[in-house]
Amino acid sequence: MAIWKVTMDGKDVQFGEAKRKRITPSGCNEPFKRWYWCPRRQWFNKIPCPFVNKNECDTYRRMCGNL
Repeated sequence: MAIWKVTMDGKDVQFGEAKRKRITPSGCNEPFKRWYWCPRRQWFNKIPCPFVNKNECDTYRRMCGNL
């Protein structure tokens, strides 16, 4: 059972109990306080991902093997 969960439903994103409209269309780099959500890794990063969207991330991953 997850203690704290990030979910994206339609145009909304939910960080634990906090719910708001999604800022990014793909869900990548969704800001939460001073952190950025990565849906691929299901984890937060301190700096935004350098990729514009999930397609760029997928292409890089296919070419290089991982992030």
